[in-house]
Amino acid sequence: MPTREDALALLKRYNSNALVTHGLAVEGTMRYFAEKSGENKELWGIVGLLHDVDYERYPDEHCRKGAEILRENGYPEEVVRAMMSHGWGICTDVEPLSHMEKTLYAVDELTGLITACALVRPSKSVMDLELSSAKKKFKDKGFAAGASREVIQKGADMLHVSIDELIVDVISAMRAIAPSLGLEMKS
Repeated sequence: MPTREDALALLKRYNSNALVTHGLAVEGTMRYFAEKSGENKELWGIVGLLHDVDYERYPDEHCRKGAEILRENGYPEEVVRAMMSHGWGICTDVEPLSHMEKTLYAVDELTGLITACALVRPSKSVMDLELSSAKKKFKDKGFAAGASREVIQKGADMLHVSIDELIVDVISAMRAIAPSLGLEMKS
């Protein structure tokens, strides 16, 4: 399988900084959940990093074009299937079945919401973001409206965790990589 460096180069080849940063957020979150579950952090991280590889350049072919790109670049079907499954019910009919796929489905939209929550704080940081603030924004459908609350909730249900637990874990995961996301405390 290609390395993490190969995956990052591939993501950058097809996307601008905003989507690369989102990929980094999902990668770090997937690594966090893999470690928590005793799973393969490298595999889960690469899946998170590349889940939107095609989104910017091929939005109307999202996931389908991504599968083609991943296969052309030597990624195993496990990675291709996981990437496809994050679009379940939106742009694919590939249902998340494995723990890795369900986790990707659950955290993708939530990392975007948590990023938006951090950026509206005076600190512009995830480091001082608490569950209560994130939960309030989660309930406000007008805030970060592109982050589907339905998908996030469905993902939490798939993982058999509460939305609160999922939010806390994603905040913790993103704190661990805050500098690479530009969400650290500024001095």
